[in-house]
Amino acid sequence: MMKIPLFSSSLIIFLVLAISISPSHENQSFLQCLETNSNPSYPISSLVFSPNNSSFPSILQAYIRNLRFNESTTRKPLFILTAQHESHIQASIICAKSLGVQMKIRSGGHDYEGLSYVSNVPFFVVDMFNLRSINVSIEDESAWVEVGATLGEVYYRIAEKSNVHGFPAGVCPTVGVGGHFSGAGYGNMMRKYGLTVDNIDDAKLIDVNGRILDRKSMGEDLFWAITGGGGVSYGVVLSYKIKLVRVPPKVTVFRVLRFYDQNALDLAYLWQRRANKWDNDLFMRMIIDVVNSTTHTSEKTIRVSFFTLFLGDSDKLLSLLNQSFPELGLERKDCIEMSWIESVLYYTNSPITPIDALLSRSPPLSYLKRKSDYLQKPMSKEGLEFIFKKMIELQTPTILTFNPYGGRMSEISPLAKPFPHRHGNIAKIQYATNWNEKGVEASNHYLNLTRVLYNYMTPFVSKSPRLAFLNYRDIDLGITHNGKLSYFEGKVYGIKYFKKENFNRLVKIKTKVDPQNFFRNEQSIPVYPSWRN
Repeated sequence: MMKIPLFSSSLIIFLVLAISISPSHENQSFLQCLETNSNPSYPISSLVFSPNNSSFPSILQAYIRNLRFNESTTRKPLFILTAQHESHIQASIICAKSLGVQMKIRSGGHDYEGLSYVSNVPFFVVDMFNLRSINVSIEDESAWVEVGATLGEVYYRIAEKSNVHGFPAGVCPTVGVGGHFSGAGYGNMMRKYGLTVDNIDDAKLIDVNGRILDRKSMGEDLFWAITGGGGVSYGVVLSYKIKLVRVPPKVTVFRVLRFYDQNALDLAYLWQRRANKWDNDLFMRMIIDVVNSTTHTSEKTIRVSFFTLFLGDSDKLLSLLNQSFPELGLERKDCIEMSWIESVLYYTNSPITPIDALLSRSPPLSYLKRKSDYLQKPMSKEGLEFIFKKMIELQTPTILTFNPYGGRMSEISPLAKPFPHRHGNIAKIQYATNWNEKGVEASNHYLNLTRVLYNYMTPFVSKSPRLAFLNYRDIDLGITHNGKLSYFEGKVYGIKYFKKENFNRLVKIKTKVDPQNFFRNEQSIPVYPSWRN
């Protein structure tokens, strides 16, 4: 078995440091500061929850989506501010700056490393879940969306007004708008319409000086940075103006599963060579996992699944795939026609009705780890066999999901947004590991399995640097230590997320708008050292 670098273990210790914070004079000073600096028309005191408040645990845990960071040993915030008005956020910035307390910003809580609600220094959380209004205008095909809304709520509000409009964002409806949009965002319409950030026209942000800025007043550089470079490095984004896209009244979906003894290897091999070249209306995701053998239940085998959204009817889809992927053997009985909004639920494995299930903000919870890669050259059959074999040897619960690129993704410049992974990529790979066992020992076991499989994939993915996706946050790629030596540490992960040119532009913008690095987390955009300014 491959050895894992020792720094991986220290990263886990770093984020689950067993220190508890009790109310202190400093905490009281902060609360007094908030009251002094808040707008009296919008009282703030009832919105602040400290550990002494009986509601504190439920407020904290309500948007923790990764149980790894909900242990008794996880460091807790000094308090949580459940902001209801922009003035509450302005006051929190003033007080955090004056008292030197770290400020974390949480919208939906799906950040995979818990960076919106975990820190190794005294900190507080500004929780945005109350700021969730969605104003849809079908007349100009746009919507203003506050960052505390979920993707499911966005989709539902669009569908309330039109059955021929949608929005190209993620397939998980409980994800918060704030992190998803600012980190680039993608979904199963990206081959048709590009990323989420390719469909954003405006934004409102509170900067380090407490000013409320829109696209015009913040300037194109800062707007560029918060549409793919992570908003929390630059300020507190309040809302985004999105462009709705056209969808047909009926779309077609299917799931086709093939096991190893059913030609799964050949199909996976062929998918890599074709999936990024198909019609832009077709998004066919490939998922590889380990399951019980269909013939010998005590044995494990590889399953390859093809999970598809087609923006058209089943006749057209069958015609397309019978010509371009006949080996799949797609049949009419495999195809299901439905509305686009129903397909959102289909992709979550939820019942197609009722549609108001999209309004639920409570996903199933588990312990989890995510990593990412980019496939730029098709793997050989021997390479696929090697990975299949290793997955079975490891008995890993890790699922590999290949999301196809091409189409609109290949047409947009890698410099158009901070997200640079455009032309030249066949697919983005997600490594998804979930488990239910509690405790550090169980977590270390599954984290190790994920990292081992990731290391086995090294010969087959992007190199120099090995690229990654910001919204699949991964602290294995490196961290900064609360601003100390942050530029040099930030380059380690920053170039993997953004490539060199985009990363340098992000750092330049950061240094200009937040030179003291107030808005920071363990993987935020750093500022240039003073000798470079």
